[in-house]
Amino acid sequence: MSITAASALDVASIRRQFPVLDQDVSGRPLVYLDNGATAQRPAAVLDALRRFYEMDNANVHRGIHELSRRATDGYEGARVRVAEFLNAPDPKSVVFTRGTTESINLVANAWGGANIRAGDEIVLTVMEHHSNLIPWQMLAQRTGAQLRFIDIDEQGRLRLDMLDDVLTARTRLVAFNHVSNSLGTINPVAELTRRAHDAGALVLIDGAQAAPHVHVDVQAIGCDFYAFSGHKMGAPMGIGALWGRREIMDELPPWMGGGEMVDLVELSHATYAPVPHRLEAGTPNVGGAVALAAAIDWLEGVGRDAIEGHENTLLRHGMERLRGVEGLRLFGPASPDERIAIFPFAMDGAHPHDVATILDAHGIAIRAGHHCTQPLMRRLGVPATTRASCWLYNTTDELDRLAEGLEEVRRIFA
Repeated sequence: MSITAASALDVASIRRQFPVLDQDVSGRPLVYLDNGATAQRPAAVLDALRRFYEMDNANVHRGIHELSRRATDGYEGARVRVAEFLNAPDPKSVVFTRGTTESINLVANAWGGANIRAGDEIVLTVMEHHSNLIPWQMLAQRTGAQLRFIDIDEQGRLRLDMLDDVLTARTRLVAFNHVSNSLGTINPVAELTRRAHDAGALVLIDGAQAAPHVHVDVQAIGCDFYAFSGHKMGAPMGIGALWGRREIMDELPPWMGGGEMVDLVELSHATYAPVPHRLEAGTPNVGGAVALAAAIDWLEGVGRDAIEGHENTLLRHGMERLRGVEGLRLFGPASPDERIAIFPFAMDGAHPHDVATILDAHGIAIRAGHHCTQPLMRRLGVPATTRASCWLYNTTDELDRLAEGLEEVRRIFA
């Protein structure tokens, strides 16, 4: 495999740890380039999940028996692992959720319901995933708050020159993604956070696309909330986390009622448990949390610097190859220093769904559509794009196969 020595990854060895990659699709070796939607799981994560259900499966926290104790240790140990992964100072500020979407909805309902009033303003960007748009639309409709937006430039970078206009004395929250799922843009999260705080607003960051690819340090960023999903970084679907500053989390009211989140219950009223349990009503996804911790262990065992170096190699190679395909328009920043290895593009005369269908016949899995960013598609002037997205197990050879497949698309639609 044509991986540069600078990547410092034994990619062949890594690929052997992903059973799903060892198969043919349409008679050809699978090329999986849909990691922006969901990544594959290494054997270490699958083993951890199976081991939990085979040996430790029990409900957590209140059980006296040994299996419940082991399940509780695994669940709360996973909370500590997530805090370490984010460089968060307090594990009790980590709440397990189903993923980034639920985490953002938690903040919109719990914090937003208690703090947003008519006339307040929430600042978003035009590149947000629907999961970081719809909850704030719903909150604004309930409360009479106003939404304001930061635009992008022609390379898909946020227009920081707009901040002086959109940030006002009425701004209560600024919410934006760390990395755009539709453009690959890496946003200047620390600067955005500082500017928002200077205006007196809190900051929520959607880290779904960042957590698998870049170092995340919530203390260095300075944000107030950070959300991410496990399934994009090798953990199962249905598990994710929200981190929030402890002083804010301590003030959040419950957003769902049920077991586990209570202290004392009477027929007419109840008192609530402290965070994080106050925000985790019902039976949690214990196996998913244990597997998320295993995914973090696995990633850090590979080495975050090595992963970033390898993905940077993929990014530069992919940009060069795709820019060489006639009639292809590649979206996102021109500089590889401002993006991750996500390649959104449009081809002259070919609908993105047709492109994806032809590539699938070559065993190449990519994504076509609006990627849950319909306002961004309208801003780009296209109905949809085709998106290839890489992770640590992808190779430059696979990107060569992608480029070759796109040349056939071009010939078909020429």
